[in-house]
Amino acid sequence: MFTRLLMINQEPGAMPGEGLTFFQTFTYFIAAPVALFVVISVIVWALTGEKKNKNSKTSSITHIE
Repeated sequence: MFTRLLMINQEPGAMPGEGLTFFQTFTYFIAAPVALFVVISVIVWALTGEKKNKNSKTSSITHIE
């Protein structure tokens, strides 16, 4: 009966392969998306960070003494 329940959602002629190991599942669905998010976040942060001019003199408009 249990095997019949597992086959209910299968398409006709489907031949499922072997299941994923824990390491493969963790890598594909947790580690890879988190790594991509971190890499994209660092790239965006680096490209949109505050620009500092080393040779810039302080202006009386932007600097209060």
